[in-house]
Amino acid sequence: MNWEKLKPDHFFKTPVEHFYASTLFDTLEYDRLYENQNDLSHKVWQEFDKKYKIGFQFNEDLREIDKNKPVICIWFFKERTDNTAGEDIELAGKKIKYFSNSFLITKSKDIKVLERQKRKHNRRPFLQLDLKNETWEQLLKRFNR
Repeated sequence: MNWEKLKPDHFFKTPVEHFYASTLFDTLEYDRLYENQNDLSHKVWQEFDKKYKIGFQFNEDLREIDKNKPVICIWFFKERTDNTAGEDIELAGKKIKYFSNSFLITKSKDIKVLERQKRKHNRRPFLQLDLKNETWEQLLKRFNR
């Protein structure tokens, strides 16, 4: 993946250790995946899978986050027409903005999906990546100096 693009200002120690970044993927690459999100057998998704060799699941709504994964790694695919403020996730009490082409990475299972007061969109799509514990540990080692 593009973990080398993570910077110190993407790493947070409180309230729990997590990464939040919106600069990991080139917009053009993201847009190609976004445009084909309804066809994971499309060439762009096959190329993504071949290039990064990381398992993933595409989900329709944030309520579908699989908290049984050892590391929670989600890539937001927010609808382009969704112009709400986007504070749809709470991580150990801290609100996380749901912006397109942004990543949230954490081992914490203290994740709440917030319901919107005025829901214009029924979908809050995201990609959940199968990040290994060893990758998480390498990232922590890099930023916990």
